Amino acid sequence: MTPHAVVTDLTVAVQGGPELLSGVGLAARPGRVLALVGASGSGKTTLLRALLGDLSPGTARRAGTVRVLGVDVFGCGPAELRELRRRRLAFVGQDPGSALNPRMRVGALVAETGTNITRAGITALLDEVGLSGVPGLLGRRAGELSGGQQRRVALARALARRPGLLLLDEPTAGLDPALRDEIGALLRRLAREQDVAVVLSCHDRDLVERVADDVLELPEGGAVPPPVARGSVQPRRTPVTDTAAPARGLSADAGLRARGLDADVGAARLPVLRGVDLDAAAGTAVGVVGPSGSGKTTLLRILVGLHPRSGGSLTLDGLALQPDVRRRGREQRRRVQFVPQNPMGALNPSATVSAALARPLLLHRRCARSAVPGRVAELLEQVGLGVEHAHRYPHELSGGQRQRVSIARALAAEPDVLVCDEITSALDGGTARSVMDLLARLRETRGTAVVFASHDLDLIERYADGVVTINGGSST
Repeated sequence: MTPHAVVTDLTVAVQGGPELLSGVGLAARPGRVLALVGASGSGKTTLLRALLGDLSPGTARRAGTVRVLGVDVFGCGPAELRELRRRRLAFVGQDPGSALNPRMRVGALVAETGTNITRAGITALLDEVGLSGVPGLLGRRAGELSGGQQRRVALARALARRPGLLLLDEPTAGLDPALRDEIGALLRRLAREQDVAVVLSCHDRDLVERVADDVLELPEGGAVPPPVARGSVQPRRTPVTDTAAPARGLSADAGLRARGLDADVGAARLPVLRGVDLDAAAGTAVGVVGPSGSGKTTLLRILVGLHPRSGGSLTLDGLALQPDVRRRGREQRRRVQFVPQNPMGALNPSATVSAALARPLLLHRRCARSAVPGRVAELLEQVGLGVEHAHRYPHELSGGQRQRVSIARALAAEPDVLVCDEITSALDGGTARSVMDLLARLRETRGTAVVFASHDLDLIERYADGVVTINGGSST
């Protein structure tokens, strides 16, 4: 069976810098699912982009060949490459929301990539990716969707093209376990029934074990690759169901407190949250759980003043927080920081990592200008990145590296409350635990309160003092 994609001895490097891939080879065959695994920063996204013939700016192919559906993607002309991308292959990136036109509605977004697709066909595709029953979905814009819903709309757009090769960068990140399994089953079915070659990157070893026909493990930094951890994933524990974080002896008004929060989305004011309560006392961690699309991201955005609330109250140490972050004073903005699920849309593409971290340090007067380089290095070290990343731009980083930069930027403000949306979904297991251990140390040493949404119930059980469950728009 002729592979739909063949990579031979591919080496890709940062211009004037280190190698991102070294002598990599793969063969993606029709009817099969190939999973790319490895630590954050090992080059999974770079390899997927090489299959597109679209390496990130600042990187270059030093050696090797890439042939996709019979086309040499680094040797063909621009017209042939455009035709290949338009008709025969599809790519869903790790931050799919940033690739959705914010002015277009969902129905038009899916129709845009299909050929003579009908409204019924659009609905069928959205149903297939688990978006049936979402009120007013076809008329919503990307900004009115949760991160998980954006990811599934992007997948529906890719499937509308009926590609021969489907490339997916962390396709189940930010999805609840049930939906994750549904998407995994969909990809296997798609490969089998439509003879598609599927190549996906994934940190979820359990999902890889069940979905992938072939596994390629990429070493980190050119090291000898560790063995694939097949069969090493531990079974999930019983989900935590507590709903109130312990006060640890503090007054009732201390910390971040929400009461009866209501919220709507879209011009039609569709209800997404109703009567949600949350308490995050100093030094505690509160987990926010619920199915994809239940309103977890909306709740977190309300806490930081990025989504309007239609009812309820929000206080920090007993003082009211304005619904709009622009109306909060500088000190209140500093005290409540947000790490979004999709960092690519939150990081300035024209600013280096060093500039991104320096800005909050200077804006919130956390250190003298002369001390900024040293503090930037400390922040990068805290989140597991070397000082060499300071002069890179967001597009020169992997998805997991961008997520860690986003965390470091929030920590630069030395917040009292850190609000995190699926911050470990793009990280491998070891890095995810390191990041959560860092937040635990901040809780211990600085009394930082952490509110984090996650579908990883093991993570919730290990790190959360209390849990707010969003179900059908209300909390339990």
